[in-house]
Amino acid sequence: MPQMPPLIVPREAHTLSRRDVDPEALKVLYRLKEGGFTAYIVGGGVRDLLLGRRPKDFDIGTDAHPYQIKKLFRNCFIIGRRFRLAHIRFGTKVIEVATFRRHVTEEEHAEAGAEAGADTHGPDHPIHRDNTFGTPEEDAFRRDFTLNALFYDIATFSIIDYVGGLDDLRAKVVRCIGDPVVRFREDPVRMQRAVSFAARLGFSIDPPVLDAIAAERHRIALAAPARLAEEYYKILRSGAAERTFRELHRLGLLEPLSGVLHVQAGDGLWAALARLDAYRLRGDSSPASLTNGILLGSLIVPLGFSQAGWPAWMETDGRPGLNLGVLPLSRRDVERIHQVLMLQRRLREPSRSPHARRMLMQRSAFADALTWLEIHGAEPDKLEFWRDHGAAPAPEGDAGEALPRRRRRRRGRRRPGFPSPKAPE
Repeated sequence: MPQMPPLIVPREAHTLSRRDVDPEALKVLYRLKEGGFTAYIVGGGVRDLLLGRRPKDFDIGTDAHPYQIKKLFRNCFIIGRRFRLAHIRFGTKVIEVATFRRHVTEEEHAEAGAEAGADTHGPDHPIHRDNTFGTPEEDAFRRDFTLNALFYDIATFSIIDYVGGLDDLRAKVVRCIGDPVVRFREDPVRMQRAVSFAARLGFSIDPPVLDAIAAERHRIALAAPARLAEEYYKILRSGAAERTFRELHRLGLLEPLSGVLHVQAGDGLWAALARLDAYRLRGDSSPASLTNGILLGSLIVPLGFSQAGWPAWMETDGRPGLNLGVLPLSRRDVERIHQVLMLQRRLREPSRSPHARRMLMQRSAFADALTWLEIHGAEPDKLEFWRDHGAAPAPEGDAGEALPRRRRRRRGRRRPGFPSPKAPE
């Protein structure tokens, strides 16, 4: 993509407002600005605000280096190996701050590979060329899609667009920055992200991007399995899981990762994902209630996983395995969904005994089991029962007041080596 002068949109010409920005993100931006550094809100936060959506998080780009950032914030922690990132914590909230990066040249890349003694040009190796500090413009051009390369400048309240992202937002199209084939070889997960963005935002995909996916889709199996699994959980939690997985299936991006998911994808899977999306998009639903166990179960139960046993595709040499093709499955999540399925009968046929109900509610998997019943159970009366009568009331006296709890008499422990006292004669 040829570089052009940046498009700077002043505050009166766009809809993004400081009032919509997270207060902690604003604190970080102003502290960096007061320290003499350039700092922008970058990526998805700007995109979502311009589209009238609520951002999941706010990432910040700056020309300050990681340890310069750490000097400004006592609550800053430096993470990462290949590229250092600053995580600034406000309680449980984390604001991620990254130094602007750039692509290195082919010569620099070859020289770095020669010094490391590694084959950096093999056909089956991803290309790594984005691990060097750079300018805001260089950082914009090393990003994946134009809709993720918009910057918001808190100093002037303007939008900065180096790559034509604003035009693509208006046209509702997902377009790569640069050659899509090269960008997908740099990071094969970008193919999956392109499909996810289009499904979640209701955008179309640029034809050159579709052509590159058709040519390079086999490379997605080269991505780190843990990262692929993380992306799958993001899709399942997005509220657009059904549309995304249908499109991944249509474009052939499921086949290199999981043959069973590609072959067995059908009406059962689409219906389960549609129910998951409906729950996620409900106004009173909490994202925290969608644990990884619930998300994983919504994907693998339609493929044959049940409380009765493991399906054949989850077995290796006749023994239960923990993978879905090349995707690793967490043992904790698999065991949790197994417990959830086992509790469904007891939720659908609740005991008349308040004690039995109370013991059931103390089970660690009870909350997930109730969420599963709400999403996939199709029994609203049972759900209402557990909401209204699940907690057993305390026993009452004749006048209706709660009886005092009877204290148990503590028995003294006899010290070893001493005989018990004899009863008086």
